[in-house]
Amino acid sequence: MSVTLVLGPVLRHVGESTAAVWVQTDAPAEVEVLGCSARTFQVQEHHYALVPVTGLTPDSVHEYQVRIDGEIVWPEPDSEFPPSVIRTRGPAGAHRLKVVFGSCRYPKTGVQKLDDKLGLDALDCYAERLTATPVDEWPDALLLLGDQVYADELTPEARRNLSGRRQTKRRPPDEVVTFDEYEGLYRHTWGDPEIRWILSTLPTAMIFDDHDIRDDWNTSAPWRAEVNEKPWWRDRIHAGLGSYWVYQHIGNLSPEELASDEDYQKVLANDGDCWPHLVELADRADYEVDGDKGLRFSFRWDLGRSRLIMVDSRNARILDSGERKMLGDREFRWLEDQVNDDLGTVDHLLIGSSLPWLLPPALGDVQTINEIAADRDGLRGKLAETIRQTADLEHWPAFLKSFLRLSALIESAADHSSTGPATVSVLSGDVHHSYAARADFPGKHATRVHQLVCSPVHNYVPAPLKPVFRLVWSPRLARVTRRWARRAGSPDLPMSWRNLSGPLFGNTIASLNVSGRDAEVVFEQPRDDGSLTSVITVSLTD
Repeated sequence: MSVTLVLGPVLRHVGESTAAVWVQTDAPAEVEVLGCSARTFQVQEHHYALVPVTGLTPDSVHEYQVRIDGEIVWPEPDSEFPPSVIRTRGPAGAHRLKVVFGSCRYPKTGVQKLDDKLGLDALDCYAERLTATPVDEWPDALLLLGDQVYADELTPEARRNLSGRRQTKRRPPDEVVTFDEYEGLYRHTWGDPEIRWILSTLPTAMIFDDHDIRDDWNTSAPWRAEVNEKPWWRDRIHAGLGSYWVYQHIGNLSPEELASDEDYQKVLANDGDCWPHLVELADRADYEVDGDKGLRFSFRWDLGRSRLIMVDSRNARILDSGERKMLGDREFRWLEDQVNDDLGTVDHLLIGSSLPWLLPPALGDVQTINEIAADRDGLRGKLAETIRQTADLEHWPAFLKSFLRLSALIESAADHSSTGPATVSVLSGDVHHSYAARADFPGKHATRVHQLVCSPVHNYVPAPLKPVFRLVWSPRLARVTRRWARRAGSPDLPMSWRNLSGPLFGNTIASLNVSGRDAEVVFEQPRDDGSLTSVITVSLTD
């Protein structure tokens, strides 16, 4: 019996002469792409391969097929989609870049009422448009900024399937807990034909957010202490982080990084089930040791004269030690090293974080005020902690020391010199509305600094929250909350920021377009006929 391609191919890291193609199969096999091959590795009853494609020509387009044990399995017979290609970068395209980004993509449910409420999937619509677009106009990268799967908000079908599997009350009937259940989530979410095709042909970088594990994941130390009391939580962490490593993380790494990654090399060397190693890996990633985590999920992509640094702002948090940090010190030093590394050669610096660095100013101050109160003893501290968890007050401003450290790093990059970056952009999602905000630091800086948020790709914001989001962008309210924050003990902030567009509600996909030292961001939304229309365009260099 021939081996079947279950999911993929997904095109991941692409360099000047290399690429990585990820696949899932239903049995052990040899997977080949453009004459390069890899043997699958096994996790429980599932099989995966990340094929390293080498020897490619810079600045070129390579149409590819996927063979399993010598048999062509991709493209699928009678496919209506264009051929999947690998487009390498090189000197000729170093000054140009198009990055498509967004977050929070809930899958289609198959229930008409729910799907109507969710609206058209913006990434689906983008893929449809791409099929009629010349290859040389395709984006250079797709950035998925969190909530690739919803492990705690299941579709009705997934909930029904799950309820039939539960034999005891030890595990909840409405949340995934096992690796096998996560496998079903990824297969459902990535299996849509348009999504499967676009992932096969655009280099895709990914990072998780809370719903990939659980809503408000790692909000605070009390949250962690409470959830760790649940009898199924260790199983959930093992399955969530283990599946994230397989489906998302390893494809973010370059060939050189994979070659030196001990975990990846152990998996490749294992002839049997790698699940025990993934359990150990997940524990290492989750536990804090000496104020740091034992595994880094942050990563860097060099894109010609632009640089993307994706920051893990979920699992890298330090909470159990009594401190409250978005990143441990070792991880923050890594981020600082990546930003400052030969910065004079970078025209555009992109920092990806699933959570926005700059929220609406009033909302940011409220989160800082809450953090200060939550750090106090007694009833006031407990009340503030309850509010923190209930109102999701756990973004960068709710980790004030980390917020100020990131702000200082961005200011330093912007102050590098006239030969430094023309723009520094923080790309984020999570908050279910989209906007472009410009940060202004004191003094003269040639570099323009922006917070760019695109959320959701396919989800919705409850109607009562829309006027709240509009209100918290009010400059008048911002002056009130800033005075309140100072009285609560917040220092003056090193910069101010203002909204250039939005808040934009509805399913949205954004594109960051670079030409030389000029850059712009374009927000697009689906029309009723499935086409995309440009809603907002903002120059980042004016």
